[in-house]
Amino acid sequence: MRVLLKATLDTEKANEAIRSGKLPELINRTLDHIKPEAAYFGPLGGRRTALMVFDMQDSSELPPTGEPFFTELNAEVEVSPIMNADDLRKGLSQLAG
Repeated sequence: MRVLLKATLDTEKANEAIRSGKLPELINRTLDHIKPEAAYFGPLGGRRTALMVFDMQDSSELPPTGEPFFTELNAEVEVSPIMNADDLRKGLSQLAG
């Protein structure tokens, strides 16, 4: 299932991770692990935020994906099922009838 992970980083923890050089390592480790089809980084609501779209085969993949953001960056993490346009068309076609 295609999901969107949104990690909103704690400013102080992210500042520490940037100063220590750990933030790029954590981001690279996460990207290597989940192999997202898209990943975006920027300020949302005034806080550093990571947005990653990836395929989650099983819900057991959630802890190794989200926990580093929780434990190392004190982040707020949300994971939501999402669709691209093709998924939406396919789903909507199943409603006709």
